[in-house]
Amino acid sequence: MGMMLAGGAGRRRGRRGNPVMSEINVTPMVDVMLVLLIIFMVSAPLLTVGVPIDLPQSQAKSLDQDKEPLTISVNTQGQVFLQNSEIPIDELVAKLTAVTAARGGMDERIYVRGDRKVDYGTVMKVMGRLSAAGFKRVALVTEVEQGS
Repeated sequence: MGMMLAGGAGRRRGRRGNPVMSEINVTPMVDVMLVLLIIFMVSAPLLTVGVPIDLPQSQAKSLDQDKEPLTISVNTQGQVFLQNSEIPIDELVAKLTAVTAARGGMDERIYVRGDRKVDYGTVMKVMGRLSAAGFKRVALVTEVEQGS
């Protein structure tokens, strides 16, 4: 019995020396959240096209694409952009023909992005020039319609 008391006393002393930790350590969680925040802050601007445009909404489904498409954007001031660089509308067909020839021919899909407040005639002028130049795979870009 004397041995049991000695063993029992030793266990009690051990518990006093190392009490159970009752606080939650949130440092690893905060570290992970900060890393994720930095990743999203760096990658979010890379996911958008450079010309800020308020696109109209549509119920059409998105198209599958395997490489970066050629994008023509028209903003509210009527300025025309090929990818991210502004281009005069008179030079659009010549530059687009040169780019498509370097990328693989006239069969390339071209996306036209027009701000919802842009003059309808400006977008149709761009579309007409593309059609007259022989570009047959022209698509209009919209956002997915919200609500029912």
